[in-house]
Amino acid sequence: MKALTNPYTPNAGAEPQAVVGRDDQLELFDHLLARIERGKTEQSMIITGLRGVGKTVLLGQFRAKADRHNWVVVEMEVNKSDDSDFRQLIATKLRGALFELSPKAKWTDRFKRAGSVLRSFTVKLEESGAWSAGLDVDIAEGVADHGDLSLDLTDLFIAIGEAANEKDRGVVLLFDEIQFLNRVQLEAIIAALHKMVQRKLPVTLVGAGLPQIAELAGDAKSYAERLFKFPSIDNFDAKDAKSALQEPAKDEDAYFTSDALNRAIAVTGGYPYFLQELGYAVWTVAEGPLITADDVELALPAYQAKLDESFFRVRLNRSTELQKAYLRAMAELGPEPQKAADVAEVMGRTSQNIAPTRAELINMGLLYTPDHGFAAFTVPHFDQFLKRAIPTLTIPEPRRRQTKKK
Repeated sequence: MKALTNPYTPNAGAEPQAVVGRDDQLELFDHLLARIERGKTEQSMIITGLRGVGKTVLLGQFRAKADRHNWVVVEMEVNKSDDSDFRQLIATKLRGALFELSPKAKWTDRFKRAGSVLRSFTVKLEESGAWSAGLDVDIAEGVADHGDLSLDLTDLFIAIGEAANEKDRGVVLLFDEIQFLNRVQLEAIIAALHKMVQRKLPVTLVGAGLPQIAELAGDAKSYAERLFKFPSIDNFDAKDAKSALQEPAKDEDAYFTSDALNRAIAVTGGYPYFLQELGYAVWTVAEGPLITADDVELALPAYQAKLDESFFRVRLNRSTELQKAYLRAMAELGPEPQKAADVAEVMGRTSQNIAPTRAELINMGLLYTPDHGFAAFTVPHFDQFLKRAIPTLTIPEPRRRQTKKK
């Protein structure tokens, strides 16, 4: 069939032609905004799930809903950064939110106050020449200038929330890859949101991250579990997986047979991103308009090659040889969460001397800990790829300590 009419979108974060299977999360978001609009409090939300399950797509749906509610949306993809860079980035984003709430020519005293607090928040950055708010207002001395990110961000959120309240509007922060916030940054976000709840100000956050974020948030602040909901999303059930393939095809007057759909689900495991990749590959080989199980089989080499190069390998290539060996040892044991002791045994090491490698992989976002003592891949089907990419498990020799010559 024609490439021009291919209805599948295997791109990172791209909204598929048919959005299915996420009604519960969309309803939670509607409920969150509606409660705050009525002057009531509601828990913020962090969506968790493996790579490729559609977390970023869901954030895009939330953005569209917030726009329809006339909320100001602050979008940010979190990268590992020091606190100064984080301060600069969030200040830039909230500066934009302030102008979206009201153009500067129409600022009331409350908005001027928010501008002054924003300048205070960035005063150290301005002194270093790294960034300037460019707000042409005086600095609010003694507010957001404590040098403590948690205290300063709380002051800034209060000022922005009071300005939004004056306009009967809300501000929602949509943070992707939220697990990459360091502990200080995460503590600051949680503390600031806690103050929003206490003062019933219309500022909230919806994040998306890997499964470990719930544990990280709890470690950062003990009350995080009461401040957030942590809905988890996973692969589609059979019905939604079929709809994700069939509905876009129907829009182009093409149809999957039942056998083709069943084979596609078996291959992809119902993971949303994999369905898009397979659908795209099938479209390029099928003559149509009827797509058969034979078409799916014919598309499998291209589908697997694309995933290997663009989805799996980019993650493996960031790993050291020892980290790769740890991942390959996990794959040897299977796709399920694995005990650290079992992985160490496969590698011929002890849990103690291999623990730093495991911690590094967790910090890199390649593994997470679903239960104490266990680790699992954050990427579905990663075990299958590792066996293709590294057919034989090879363990690097441990480095020997060099003794100083006398």
